[in-house]
Amino acid sequence: MHEWALAEGVMRTALQVKDQEGLKNITAIRIRVGELQQIDLEVFEFGLKALFQTRPECFKNTTIEFEKEEAMLTCRVCGKSWAYRDTLSHLDRETSESIHFLPETVHVYVRCP
Repeated sequence: MHEWALAEGVMRTALQVKDQEGLKNITAIRIRVGELQQIDLEVFEFGLKALFQTRPECFKNTTIEFEKEEAMLTCRVCGKSWAYRDTLSHLDRETSESIHFLPETVHVYVRCP
């Protein structure tokens, strides 16, 4: 599951920062999530909390805050900008999944409105 792998990466990074900064524990983690990633935040948070339980000495009372970053697209031809979410209703499931796994390919699937 993609969200679980991301949760493992966040935990590893948090532990590295804790060690580098000489901290005893981690009280809060703020995660900026890009809209193109289409992350299921409930699954992601569940994974983080489950992983935190494996290291209670570091993550006993850690709060998790998600900040969603909106994706804005710009046409290279005319310069028009629009929000990615406005194109979601025009994408089929397979295309949406392709963008989920490789967000940098969005320009292949989405055209200027």
